[in-house]
Amino acid sequence: MANNTNLNEETKEVTQEELDEQHRVRLEKLAALKEAGKDPYTITQFPVDTYNKDIRERFDELENTDVVIAGRMMTRRIMGKASFLDIRDASDRMQVYVRRDDVGEGDYADFKKWDIGDIIGVKGKVFRTQMGEISVHATEIKLLSKSLLPLPEKWHGLKDKEERYRKRYLDLIANPEVKDVFVKRSRIISEIRKFLDGHGYVEVDTPVLLPLEIGAAARPFKTHHNALDIDMYLRIETELYLKRLIVGGFDKVYEVGRIFRNEGMDSSHNPEFTSIEMYQAYMNYTQMMDLIEDLYRTVTLNVCGTDTVIYQGKDIAVGKPWERLTMIEAVKKYAGVDYNDWADDAAARACAKEKGVEEITDKSTKGDVLIAFFEAFVEDKLVQPTIIYDYPVENSPLAKRKPEFPAFTERFEYFINGMEFGNAFSELNDPLDQKERFVKQVAAKRAQGGNDAQVDEDFITALEYGLPPTAGLGFGLDRLVMLLTDSASIRDVLLFPTMRPQV
Repeated sequence: MANNTNLNEETKEVTQEELDEQHRVRLEKLAALKEAGKDPYTITQFPVDTYNKDIRERFDELENTDVVIAGRMMTRRIMGKASFLDIRDASDRMQVYVRRDDVGEGDYADFKKWDIGDIIGVKGKVFRTQMGEISVHATEIKLLSKSLLPLPEKWHGLKDKEERYRKRYLDLIANPEVKDVFVKRSRIISEIRKFLDGHGYVEVDTPVLLPLEIGAAARPFKTHHNALDIDMYLRIETELYLKRLIVGGFDKVYEVGRIFRNEGMDSSHNPEFTSIEMYQAYMNYTQMMDLIEDLYRTVTLNVCGTDTVIYQGKDIAVGKPWERLTMIEAVKKYAGVDYNDWADDAAARACAKEKGVEEITDKSTKGDVLIAFFEAFVEDKLVQPTIIYDYPVENSPLAKRKPEFPAFTERFEYFINGMEFGNAFSELNDPLDQKERFVKQVAAKRAQGGNDAQVDEDFITALEYGLPPTAGLGFGLDRLVMLLTDSASIRDVLLFPTMRPQV
């Protein structure tokens, strides 16, 4: 157990036995406080009027001024009748000078029994020590909340990644710079909303619980609604409801929506994530390309102060015009294979076999093979922001066919650092074509064991009332935050990522 009279108290890495012992001792201290009528948990407020960061930034103005601050005690150095301690609030750390003659003998004696990690309040005057440290000279100190467990390792470093994700509250205490990522995440969302609102979009909310599993490729989470006695599914996208709103007369809508997909996890995928989807009537996919470039450029500049960011050691020029290639052009450029040279599906499959492209079956079409070549040879080469457009109809069930090239659709995705960041279409608004594609999609999913997959007949009905020519785009917010905060994993930008429970 740490000795409260040490000159420089820092919680050291402890064994479970030592942790249990510290927990026991702190519980005894709490019991003594309660018995003495000093239960900190009964305190409902403390009149904080200044943040530590403000004291640092406005020292010339606040010197010799009375302030009231509060936060977590991170270090303490007891030197007889006087002590120094550091407390950290939401903004920064601050050194506090506590002297027995100023706070009273009783309060000083109590203070010496407090522990690192306790939440305390301080009233005092702002001053600068002889060593030049901006500090607060305490005239009153108060225990506001008792920490019953020691902070992990040393207070300035919780190193275990899994533990940091699992107990984000400890990560934020031990590594306060982590909070900067989530403050920036909030700013990114605000800037996206500001941009879209400024372009006349209306933010809406659509259902999270759905009465059917649509035929899309992603696997949903399934639950049961007791009152209605029906199975329901957590949404895997917001697209179909947003397009219903375009049918209903909204011209520009968007949603910042939580999405759930019952699939694997890796550095860029989490089962629960945030997407932003936007739809605009009377617009096509090339106009949406211009809009998303402008959005990324504007948000990056406003949040980062530059439109070129460093991501994992690479300069990513978000602000420069993005390269635009059709999928056929991209495969030809990076794989040396031309879709137009394939006479038929069999020729495409033979080419794939020759080049060692996997995931090809005896039923694969030319479009399937083109997609496989793109994934094998192209995607990881797209480091700078790049738009890939005109996708085969085989993997674009919601996109409008190109009138002059009906085997392809008016669809694009954009890639940064070899990762897909967003997906957009000129939306399919032909209800007959849409119904046919849904039926095929559902059949394929059921053939793979997805027996709950259904055609969304109500969406088809909505299309039958007339969806105007519309462009739509969806992108993962978390991946954009990764880019703008130079975070290697999606778990670094989610406050509470999905984790396997500890045994």
